Amino acid sequence: MAYSLAIFDLDGTLADSFPWFLRTINDVADHFGFRRVRDEDVEGLRHASSREILSHLEVPLWKLPAIARHARRLKAEAVSEIPLFAGVETMLQTMAENGVQLALVTSDSEANAREKLGDAAALFSHYACSASLFGKSAKFRRVVRRAGVEPNRVIAIGDEVRDIEAARAVGIACGAVCWGYAAPAALRALGPDHVFERMDEIASTLCTDAVARMSEATSGSAGG
Repeated sequence: MAYSLAIFDLDGTLADSFPWFLRTINDVADHFGFRRVRDEDVEGLRHASSREILSHLEVPLWKLPAIARHARRLKAEAVSEIPLFAGVETMLQTMAENGVQLALVTSDSEANAREKLGDAAALFSHYACSASLFGKSAKFRRVVRRAGVEPNRVIAIGDEVRDIEAARAVGIACGAVCWGYAAPAALRALGPDHVFERMDEIASTLCTDAVARMSEATSGSAGG
């Protein structure tokens, strides 16, 4: 399938924020009164769904908006500590050059996202930021509508179980990366359309059809 629109998650997919998250989560837990994350808890939580994580940490749903706002403020202060993963800029540039529209759907603010992305921010045609924990499906629908692309030509790429669930809720393809927050086994168990073990696999996989079409067009033009 040739995709015309790729919707990316930010944290854990393009930005290496998991180390920052581990350094910060217990301060947030103390501030909002939910259970702290022990070192021995981390791997188990990487295999859990978002609802299972909330249950384990005893986070009331009504506190989520305030926690999200607080986290965005902390991220704004720590942008310089959260680098992009190696190869992100090259991958995004390749996608854009092969005619794939790029969109970003993230729980972070657009200002934080643009600062993290740096020059690569200009490659994105659509931003839908400040998504709630369970609000990505609504953001996906909005982006697909704005882009004017049929759902069967859209893929959402993320690093968490909820990214796969949100994509399926709106009838678009899903791709899972193995270097983010969720454990690869937890993602594979849900059978995403694509699993990426390396950053360069994203463009090489998703742009294959686009490259072929461009080659055919070039050959046809030369032959004519």
